[in-house]
Amino acid sequence: MTVPHHDLQRLLTAPILPTLLRLAAPNVMAMVMTVLVGIAETYYVGRLGTAPLAAMALVFPFAMLTQMMSAGAMGGGVSAAISRALGASDLPRAHTLLLHALVIGLGAGALYSAIFLIWGPSFYALLGGQGQVLTEAVRYGQVLFAGALLVWLINTLASIVRGTGNMRAPSVALVATAVLQIALGGVLALGAGPVPAMGMVGVALGHIIATAAGVVYFLWYLVSGQGRLTLKLDSLQLQGSMFADILRVGAVACLSPVQSVLAILIFTGLLAQKGTEALAGYGIGQRLEFLLIPIAFGIGVASVPMVGMAIGAGQVARARRVAWVAGAVSTFNLGLIGAVVTLAPDAWARLFTQDEAVLSYARQYLVTTGPAFAFFGLGLTLYFASQGAGQVIGPVLAGTVRLILVAGAGYWLAQQQATAGHFYVLVAVAMVLYGVVTAAAVKITPWGVSR
Repeated sequence: MTVPHHDLQRLLTAPILPTLLRLAAPNVMAMVMTVLVGIAETYYVGRLGTAPLAAMALVFPFAMLTQMMSAGAMGGGVSAAISRALGASDLPRAHTLLLHALVIGLGAGALYSAIFLIWGPSFYALLGGQGQVLTEAVRYGQVLFAGALLVWLINTLASIVRGTGNMRAPSVALVATAVLQIALGGVLALGAGPVPAMGMVGVALGHIIATAAGVVYFLWYLVSGQGRLTLKLDSLQLQGSMFADILRVGAVACLSPVQSVLAILIFTGLLAQKGTEALAGYGIGQRLEFLLIPIAFGIGVASVPMVGMAIGAGQVARARRVAWVAGAVSTFNLGLIGAVVTLAPDAWARLFTQDEAVLSYARQYLVTTGPAFAFFGLGLTLYFASQGAGQVIGPVLAGTVRLILVAGAGYWLAQQQATAGHFYVLVAVAMVLYGVVTAAAVKITPWGVSR
């Protein structure tokens, strides 16, 4: 199937802001549905008792890492490589990249499954899991990560379609997958009619079945020629240069979510020493941060094909304008949310607790970190735009700076017997530093076509 020339030209010539917003809207909707899945599954597990809820908290960072690596990091590398090929009007290369992306998704998914099936129990124990909580975490994790291959596949396939500039089809499919996952998770976990209650294993099975359905849909979409690229398995000839085109962005970008999860784990461990209320207050604020990520993600992922196609077409100046416009949109959106919770923290905090001790910490966290949300949005969106340009090392190093700050300053604060408020300030400073360093890296890094 040929690529509609006028559609690609629109991405290369149309006004940047309206085009970006049109592409971002379905992505944000799909990501918000992902958040709703998390809320629904937490509700189901909460109905099962305290131990399962604590067990889910042990597994959650690694489940989140699966999504961040496959959708945002390696997925960005896939979208970027394909969009650069299409921008250069090299359709055969784009088709070849599609096949190599699938091989990478299969390989990475199998490796991720193996790692957590073998060492998952040790990771949960390292995070403090013991007794019934550890038992529940292991049961849940063994089933959940058996399906990690499917998660990598669905996100790789979605990234392939996004790389062509089509955001609507993958977003509709991911929303439908999320709705199915919510329904199946509830039925299988809690039981309904003839279906027995399977507990946490039911939640994991619902996730696997829904994701498998999404993979089947995407494969049909690509094989049947519904999109701008068609999947033809009979033409697969593995080429090192094609793997390199994807991995030089995707593999390096995978360091960023690892750094983010490490920063969260380090900070959670440090704050746990300040007491349950301080940790709970941080948890309420952290829930809001997880809602901010989909907004920045939706805008950032929309910028990847716009930047990639402009780079492929030799329009470097336009590619940079797309990156800065996308960064500005995220800065404005997250800055607005930050302003609201800074001025009215109870509007968010009281959704989760009425305990005055916890509320006090939650208010302090939101008022302290709210003004820094804008910088967080700027950094995260520029990270995605840089994937489109194939120049992601600078933004990844900005994440490294953030991680070093959290670990080093956090350790020093712990030695000084600092208050929870001091740790909250550290989170805000780390967000600001991440945004500033990422922007500086994008500013000074040369962009251009490189294969």
